[in-house]
Amino acid sequence: MQFGSFDLSIIRECVFKLDGGAMFGVVPKTLWSKQSPSDDQNRVVLACNLLLIDTGSKKILVETGMGDRWSEKEKERFGLKSLVTPGTMLDQVGLKPADIDFVIISHLHFDHAGGATIMRDGKIVPSFPNAKYVVQKGEWDFAFVANARARASYRPDDFVPLQEAGQLILVEGDYEVVPGVWVKVTGGHTSHHQVVYFESNGEKGVYFADIIPTKTHLPPPWVMGYDHHPLISCDIKSEWLARASAEKWLVVFDHEAGIPWGKVLVEGNKYDFAPLPESSLDFTLSQAKGQGKALSSVG
Repeated sequence: MQFGSFDLSIIRECVFKLDGGAMFGVVPKTLWSKQSPSDDQNRVVLACNLLLIDTGSKKILVETGMGDRWSEKEKERFGLKSLVTPGTMLDQVGLKPADIDFVIISHLHFDHAGGATIMRDGKIVPSFPNAKYVVQKGEWDFAFVANARARASYRPDDFVPLQEAGQLILVEGDYEVVPGVWVKVTGGHTSHHQVVYFESNGEKGVYFADIIPTKTHLPPPWVMGYDHHPLISCDIKSEWLARASAEKWLVVFDHEAGIPWGKVLVEGNKYDFAPLPESSLDFTLSQAKGQGKALSSVG
């Protein structure tokens, strides 16, 4: 999709399932289940939507998804259906992993950093051999000292090899990755969670990552039970959504299983999402069919 002078593509890396109560925190199931029906294990269907930003001179991949280093037991637990592998995820846009200049990871949870590394010749190495991976230093530090509640979301093999290969950029606070593409610290989901803000020729957009994972999470109080700082998530959502609505930004949701990008409209306490046409998506027909099968299995 043309966005100013940039070219944007959505890459759907996988669909998976997580507990609905965990995804919606204190929101009653009688409310969230109307928009996100659950299966017999109370799990809701989610996706890993990666964003490729091609500025013309640089190619930036936002997030890496779950990756392919999962046991059969783990795949069953998460209802994980991989649609691409780290080595083939860029085929649909005519690129190879070596073509990526930067990879931005919002935070180091396994469903965002899992595809950052790949097993090759018996060794775990970066999936994108020429890329610099941009991570908040505070997030990196926390990943190694996370307490019992947070520890299970971090897998060192997803990110330690990036440092060992000399491909890691640790930033502190807001940072312009390339002209027109910034990371902005929000906190909330984790203490150093970052979103990606981008603009070109007067057009503006934001990849919300886990501050607003799906369109169902638009109302500020609808924050995840996974959030480390839910009150901060609530406040930061209000601020960013007000700006996105007023300035007609493109918004992108990382875990939306339907159309993951479009515009938001905020009027008082009402939050609406107008998705772009399905034709705006770049994932292949076979992937779309796979997604449909996953969605139809819910309930």
